[in-house]
Amino acid sequence: MEARTHFQLAQILMNYTKNIDMAKGHLEKGWHIAENLSQFDDVKFEIATLLSSLYLREDQSGAAKVVLRKALELSQHNIQWHCKLLFQLAQIHSNDKEYAPASTLLAVGVDTCDDTSMAYLKTLFLLSRAMILMIERKTQEVHATLNQAVLIIDNSIQNVHLKEYLKLFFLTLQVLHYLQIGQVKTVKSSLKQLQQSIQTIMAPNWPPDDQIFGNTPMESFMWLPKDLNIVLVYLVTVWHSMMAGYMDKAQKYTEKALSHIEVLKSQENKPILAVFQIILLEHIIMCRLVMGNKSLAIQEIGLAKDVCLSSPNKALLKRHSPQLHCLLGLYAMSISLFDNAEKQFQVCLQETTERDLKLFANLNLAIVYLRTHREQELQYLLQQVQTDTTTSNNSQALVGSFYYVQGLNAFHKSSFHEAKRFLRETLKMANAEDLNRLTSCSLVLLSHVFLSINNSRESMNMV
Repeated sequence: MEARTHFQLAQILMNYTKNIDMAKGHLEKGWHIAENLSQFDDVKFEIATLLSSLYLREDQSGAAKVVLRKALELSQHNIQWHCKLLFQLAQIHSNDKEYAPASTLLAVGVDTCDDTSMAYLKTLFLLSRAMILMIERKTQEVHATLNQAVLIIDNSIQNVHLKEYLKLFFLTLQVLHYLQIGQVKTVKSSLKQLQQSIQTIMAPNWPPDDQIFGNTPMESFMWLPKDLNIVLVYLVTVWHSMMAGYMDKAQKYTEKALSHIEVLKSQENKPILAVFQIILLEHIIMCRLVMGNKSLAIQEIGLAKDVCLSSPNKALLKRHSPQLHCLLGLYAMSISLFDNAEKQFQVCLQETTERDLKLFANLNLAIVYLRTHREQELQYLLQQVQTDTTTSNNSQALVGSFYYVQGLNAFHKSSFHEAKRFLRETLKMANAEDLNRLTSCSLVLLSHVFLSINNSRESMNMV
């Protein structure tokens, strides 16, 4: 009773006052009592969940992990709470970029749900783990985990509505995985299936989420509600359109997604909406710069900064600061402010640990060095990128872009045979996966190469 009273007082303080310290005090007292009780699981684990979320609000993820670890030890007899706590702790580790422990926790969840009556929950753990493996770039494990999940979806999920939601989750990850490794052509079939799946879920006769989830305790878990899935499908469609070079289509779907986000914000301003908004803005800013709309691009960079600053504890700014610096570098390049561009790319490189973003920033920095005739720095940078691309599993689109930059460098040095070799390698990669912008840029540059060696016929063929 005493633990429950502390819990209820903390809830009242958090919902109706700003006295977070007093609420935290009540939760800590309640947890100290509850963790020694052998009964009253709901009160015990509700306190642990609320206390950990409060620690996270105060940027104390270490304290949150300690509470949830202890709760996990105490919940092994209660499968529903044990699974819920596994997801929560894995999420915190993932947010802190501690992907190995997050993956391990989700693997524990898979093993916990080995009973056939828990096929739905087991699939959620598998797909969640596949997300972490994608971040870690463990391609073979991603394929194995997704294949294991889709077998369960096809053969063991009887509820048609749960089956469709799991299929949507699976297809989203499959599309993201293909795009991550630059396979724009390969992904088309999966993207089409994903768009058909979201249309099924958006149909008027589709029941509300609260009627689908919660029929049994093991089916009460939901990855994303329907409205957020709609935004996510728009987002991956935008990413695909950008990579395939369909800028008009990317702009159209970005505007639709941003409008939908504003509608959802007016109903309930969930933190994940700001995450989707910032990712969409990053894509549309690049699209504006490609299309030559520089004034709108810089306005949207300002908007992206404001969205980041408005997040609790400026968490979005910490996560997206490298991307914003990279976008500022691209903008500075577009107006020939190469010193400013270099500074922005350097800051991006210092702040980020993301492989693809590093490669993207380095390739643009290489073009800055090329344009400003800094041969020594350019050669050093290209050697460094060469080493990184041979030891890392980078996107095919970015590797193709690296060959293009090398071809551009060779062309500027009048090494036309070498330029042809690099550009043909770019074309081979670009054509294999319908990377249309990369194909176009390579053909234009190859045309200049042939013109420079007085082969006007081949030059016209390239055009």
